[in-house]
Amino acid sequence: MSISVQGITKSFANKGNKKEKKLVLKDISFEVHDGEFVSLVGPSGCGKTTTLTIIAGFQKADAGQVLVDGQPVSKPGPDRAFVFQNYALLPWLKVGDNIMYPMKKQGIPKAERERRLKELLSIAQMESSANSYIYELSGGMKQRVAILRGLACDPKILLMDEPLGAVDFQMRKLLQIQMEAMLQQRKVTTMMVTHDVDEAIYFSDRVVVMSRDHGRIMADVKIDLPRPRDRTSEQYHAYMDQLTEILKRALNGEVFNDEDKDLMKFIENVETGVDLTEGRTILGEDKPTSAPKKERKNFLRNIHQCHDKNCKL
Repeated sequence: MSISVQGITKSFANKGNKKEKKLVLKDISFEVHDGEFVSLVGPSGCGKTTTLTIIAGFQKADAGQVLVDGQPVSKPGPDRAFVFQNYALLPWLKVGDNIMYPMKKQGIPKAERERRLKELLSIAQMESSANSYIYELSGGMKQRVAILRGLACDPKILLMDEPLGAVDFQMRKLLQIQMEAMLQQRKVTTMMVTHDVDEAIYFSDRVVVMSRDHGRIMADVKIDLPRPRDRTSEQYHAYMDQLTEILKRALNGEVFNDEDKDLMKFIENVETGVDLTEGRTILGEDKPTSAPKKERKNFLRNIHQCHDKNCKL
């Protein structure tokens, strides 16, 4: 399926003064062709995630429109799956039940749910984890479960918001390889928000760079490299240099949070010739977490819009 973003504008109420509105996106347009993988990168506050959630149908643009295969998007739909940065998994369900949850909500027969579950777990090499609870998993395993759940109902479009942002460097690289294999098998149109330039180049057919100037698109870079990507090739590093220079202009020396710090550090490493294939920590560690509190009501309230018949996770 194709995606057409046509002149979308979006503002939010100002936290300090609710009568005033903060303009986040202004007249943003781009296309994503059927089967393409497109990444959105840029400094914090440039509207990357807002753009993704408008495409998902979670929010409505103030002006402009999003078309999926020529049809206007007005709400979440079964053609689009969303993978959240914070996993949004159900802690009281086991891994297999989490993956099958959207299939059950879609009314897919039990035998077919179990067949798809077996296939997906095999792709991710997680067969032995089907009966584990979420709190027993590492961050990397949780993210794999979230992605498998996104693929469970065979969506035509996969939307991912920083899908690997909470795992350490080594696990991130392993998950990138596994994600690449899964997505190549499924051939879905994919959009990803990331602040990791290397990750964007590794996955993408195109990288769209947004700025803090209300999301203005500074560049739309086609990544013309064979798959699987070779991070040691001269062409790969040429794209790194090109995107680093664009992002340096986008940041303009303004660092507001950890995301910007990571981006600035990346730019400095590229400019000083640091080997980026060596380990570096990115927002979090890949360690098992303690058992969560069973605050089911509040948890479901936060993610209910993605669990009805019109939306698959």
